[in-house]
Amino acid sequence: MLSSLFGSGEGGGSLLDRLKQGIEKTRSGFVDRIEDVVHGKKEIDADLLDELEYTLITADIGVRTATEILETIRQRVDRKMVADAGEIRTLIRAHLLEVLQAADRPEARVAQPPLVIMMVGVNGAGKTTTTGKLARRLQENGKTVLMAAADTFRAAAIEQLEVWATRADTDIIRQSQGADPSAVVFDALQAGRARKADIVIVDTAGRLHTKENLMAELEKMRRTAGRVISYAPHEVYLVLDATTGQNGLEQARKFTEAGGVTGIVLTKLDGTAKGGIAIAIARELNLPIRYVGVGEKVTDLLPFDPEQYIASLFD
Repeated sequence: MLSSLFGSGEGGGSLLDRLKQGIEKTRSGFVDRIEDVVHGKKEIDADLLDELEYTLITADIGVRTATEILETIRQRVDRKMVADAGEIRTLIRAHLLEVLQAADRPEARVAQPPLVIMMVGVNGAGKTTTTGKLARRLQENGKTVLMAAADTFRAAAIEQLEVWATRADTDIIRQSQGADPSAVVFDALQAGRARKADIVIVDTAGRLHTKENLMAELEKMRRTAGRVISYAPHEVYLVLDATTGQNGLEQARKFTEAGGVTGIVLTKLDGTAKGGIAIAIARELNLPIRYVGVGEKVTDLLPFDPEQYIASLFD
């Protein structure tokens, strides 16, 4: 995944450059503010630490992570291990990278394809669009992809996914609006196996994490998948709107409890200064960020790599 960040995409420029552009608001709202706090200051005093705490928390990296960083700084100051405020930036950078790397893990692999990815999340997070973009990216990486239109409730969802199937040059399995989503999953996985597809991506309906009946339906789809293909779904990607900040963290908690989430896709990262939510999710839930959405174009779904994300913020 790391090497793919240095390749070129249809959007123009390397993927690393596009990542930097996509998180510019987070950089301005977070790293640049850290620079403002420590710039020109030699002494690390209580006022500086208070300002730093405010900056960290408002960037949505989470109270827990912010507290850990400040405690590390205080301990190092007490032990005379750091005396220059300018070194604080380096300490923060190292800690954030450590948090992301601790939650990172290899993506699932299967001995016998297809690998099954289920997309879940609340309404408006961008699941269907992300499903299409992910299919396109996987196709470009040489994988054969089949999409399942298991969002049978929203009137335009099936048609929207069909448009993305055309853009991504992939096949789609669908039924009529109002059909049982689990039946769509069953058909799609059977078709994926018969057609020897590498990957089946299941687009599910948006659902509030507080609605128990809808979360139970999600569990039914997971059970159905497992009956058709052993251990499916192999990945469950929670699609989160990065602009929701800490609300997204609570969504992630509930979906993880009910839906067996294995990874996060952060959408609309280009539209927020609160991209620190990636840190909070990794720290609080020990979940890896798999992809980030940084624009509207079909090529604006980028693979996430902890080192490159932190480098894009700080370097």
